Amino acid sequence: MEYLAHIDGERKQSIKSHLYGTARFAEKFADSFGKKDWGYCCGILHDIGKYSLAFQEKIKNNSDKRVDHSTAGAKVCFEKGGMYEFMSYCVAGHHSGLPDYGSSSDSGNAPTLEGRKQKRIEDYSAFKSEIKIPEINTIPFDPLKEPDPDFSLSAFIRMLYSCLVDADFLDTESFMKNGRTLREAGEAISVLLERLKDYVADWLQNEDTDTVNGRRTEILRHCFEKGISERGIFQLTVPTGGGKTIASLAFALQHAVENRMDRVIYVIPYTSIIEQNAEVFRKILGDQNVLENHYNVDYESTEELKPMQLAAENWDKPVVVTTNVQFFESLFANKSSRCRKLHNIANSVIIFDEAQMLPTDYLKPCIAMMEELVGNFCSSIVLCTATQPALTSLFRRKMPVTELCPRVAEQFRFFERVTFKNIGVVSEDELIEKLEQEDQALCIVNTKKRAQRIYQKMKGEGVFHLSTTMYPKHRRRILGKIRRLVKDGEKCILISTSLVEAGVDLDFRGVYRQLAGVDSMIQAAGRCNREGKRGADESFAYIFQFEEKENVPGQQLQIDVSKMLISEGEDILSLRGIEKYFEALYHFRGESLDKKKILEEFKGKRYNFAKVAKKFKLIEDDTLTVFVGREEEAEELLRQIKCQGYTKSNMRKAGQYCVQLYEGDIEKLQGAGMLWPISEDIEGFFELVDKGQYTEEMGLDLGIESGMAVLM
Repeated sequence: MEYLAHIDGERKQSIKSHLYGTARFAEKFADSFGKKDWGYCCGILHDIGKYSLAFQEKIKNNSDKRVDHSTAGAKVCFEKGGMYEFMSYCVAGHHSGLPDYGSSSDSGNAPTLEGRKQKRIEDYSAFKSEIKIPEINTIPFDPLKEPDPDFSLSAFIRMLYSCLVDADFLDTESFMKNGRTLREAGEAISVLLERLKDYVADWLQNEDTDTVNGRRTEILRHCFEKGISERGIFQLTVPTGGGKTIASLAFALQHAVENRMDRVIYVIPYTSIIEQNAEVFRKILGDQNVLENHYNVDYESTEELKPMQLAAENWDKPVVVTTNVQFFESLFANKSSRCRKLHNIANSVIIFDEAQMLPTDYLKPCIAMMEELVGNFCSSIVLCTATQPALTSLFRRKMPVTELCPRVAEQFRFFERVTFKNIGVVSEDELIEKLEQEDQALCIVNTKKRAQRIYQKMKGEGVFHLSTTMYPKHRRRILGKIRRLVKDGEKCILISTSLVEAGVDLDFRGVYRQLAGVDSMIQAAGRCNREGKRGADESFAYIFQFEEKENVPGQQLQIDVSKMLISEGEDILSLRGIEKYFEALYHFRGESLDKKKILEEFKGKRYNFAKVAKKFKLIEDDTLTVFVGREEEAEELLRQIKCQGYTKSNMRKAGQYCVQLYEGDIEKLQGAGMLWPISEDIEGFFELVDKGQYTEEMGLDLGIESGMAVLM
């Protein structure tokens, strides 16, 4: 009998061909962390259920009948026992996702691993005539060396699962497209290193450490030199203006070449920084070698970009630039579409830019995963920031952390461009009076409503507002105008929220920052005298507090810790002050550094992958979306969504015209008849129908009182 896995018209792929093709891919992927025997075995086992007569009738008759072909391989794992049982998660979930373990009372209908054990399936024993189950010759890791063997084993299962599902996709895709997949892996890391060296060759001639460019070169040269280090954990503590983007790339490429690593992955908190950094990397390394992977990038629009769209599925490019959300949520996901890329994180240099922005609610599981990547998956990590968080106390493995910046304290003294002044408690009117005396100043406050209110009181020629009440495309337009005015020396007063603190290239003569977390205040000060054209004694960052209390969601503890340290007389802006701030912050957070108890879901070899995937959300779903159709493209997109339904592509494009609001603000606007739900199919997605509520100067006006309902 001919046993088939796939049929495409007249073309057929046998199960044997598919299993061995998948096994060879998975073997190659798992070899990046030294476990090719596990990858190969998973590939062989995953589809043996297709040997059942029921599946063969289904595929040959093109029937819609559902036939479970995933449980068979898992049952073989259970029967063989020992280490094969770990593979049962991967094989059972290669279509539906990594399952929870479940309990012995689960019936065969339960979507758990225990449920699969009980499930009755079609006879698949015919596989024995064609397939031999391979032996496993290695162990996942040495359990005696692991601080938490259960978590390490769960991470190993995830990586193995990634190898399997990517291999399965690629072998199937190769058959269905007859080998014409348009995938392009990019150039070798060694080629990119030489390209970078050519780009900075002139810079490296500069030996004058009394100049800004000379200091940047000193840091850059040191990063190249440190690149020859063995794999491990590194930190690059560079003051604002020290050139950390190029310096970190220099270390990463040199380190990858030296240690025969496959790629460089930049993990960044904000899409604004991603877009800037990715543009720099593309300019130096070539467009085809740099993959941006985040919500705002669209690789589906033209055939020319098809290779990039395919690479976004599994990160098969030498340089990947992504977000904290995309990176960590993928590492704790359970679905095949999110997990395909994970094996390509192994054997990589991973740079966490603005490392102080690692998510505190999930800091312990994130750090545990970072340690796994270094300890068991041949990766190196670099914590890159001007405000280095005190993470070493949270590492459970006592691995050394190597600093990449030479003479750190001296660099910070040299790059001092701002004098901080604490002006204490002020009223809004007193703050406005100070701002009105400025020619070019940035004022950052803690809430959107406060920013709107201050702007309303000040608005006039040369005064601007910027916050997330504006949709992203609108913000970029306003930022472009602000940059031009500042560059030309014209009047420019900007009232903003914290969104301009990191990754936004602005250079004001003075900055006013409402008391916040230490890292936020230092980042804000980095928008003053950014280019160092004035002395620090004539460039001021003013820290202030308002008289009345206000609720700042997600930031209250950071504000309270800053207040406490200031009251104790601590210089919170020194390197030691920054360290004490983070130590205190993490101490007070305590158990809430693992807010959802993620680590507790991996105990006693009973792992809850599906449960964790639902719990692990770096951006909580406590905001709803308002679509603002003010521009022609936005109106056309809205028509498409209403008429054709939503797709990944049109929803990604729609994000450029959306504002995120808390539920209370949505209720007020909806109660006033200003919002309508766009579709019953998309929960929490509204259209702004009262266009007058959105202005070019201020975005979506939140100054609406409850009880303003419109009577229809």
